[in-house]
Amino acid sequence: MTRSGETDALLGELAACARARAAESFGVQTRALAANAEPVAAAAREMARRFTDGGRLFTFGNGGSATDAATLAALFARPPDGTALPASSLSADEAVLTAVGDDIGFESVFARQLAARARSGDIAVAMSTSGDSPDLLAGLAEARARGMYTIGFAGCDGGAFVAGDTVDRCLVVGSRCAHRIHETQALLGYALWLSVHQHGVVGG
Repeated sequence: MTRSGETDALLGELAACARARAAESFGVQTRALAANAEPVAAAAREMARRFTDGGRLFTFGNGGSATDAATLAALFARPPDGTALPASSLSADEAVLTAVGDDIGFESVFARQLAARARSGDIAVAMSTSGDSPDLLAGLAEARARGMYTIGFAGCDGGAFVAGDTVDRCLVVGSRCAHRIHETQALLGYALWLSVHQHGVVGG
């Protein structure tokens, strides 16, 4: 095979791989949107009520999910259109994270922030690919104890987010691929934000 032929063959393989990944991603997203339609709508109704009553949103996650949590908080706080709502990511302040992690323990990095800042009527969103991270579960437990409304984003079967009793609504992406989970959770986050505004939320 000539060099040109080898190049064409490689480009063909890459194109086929890209098409397969795109089809896989589309399938995961389509199924997740359908499976989570009712949980998204129910969560949005409660979030809209709490925002209107002066509630605030706190998001948190680890690793790639920390980025997803920050993106979701920014969407609510600085939307391209619609009402700006009070939202912040507990994963965003490295000084607080490292101080709590070093002085108390990493499992407490979100729970301690909620203990200091949150109140009844607020909203907590924990984002994870597994739903099993101890620091997220501790944060959700603290949120529930404080009268917050709790939402979990998880992949696979939802893990402890679904099996436990600290998550009011869990949005589950039925995939074990971290890439597909992150992509689809971003879409579900946008759907949640859009639904909150469709419920006529008023900024508190």
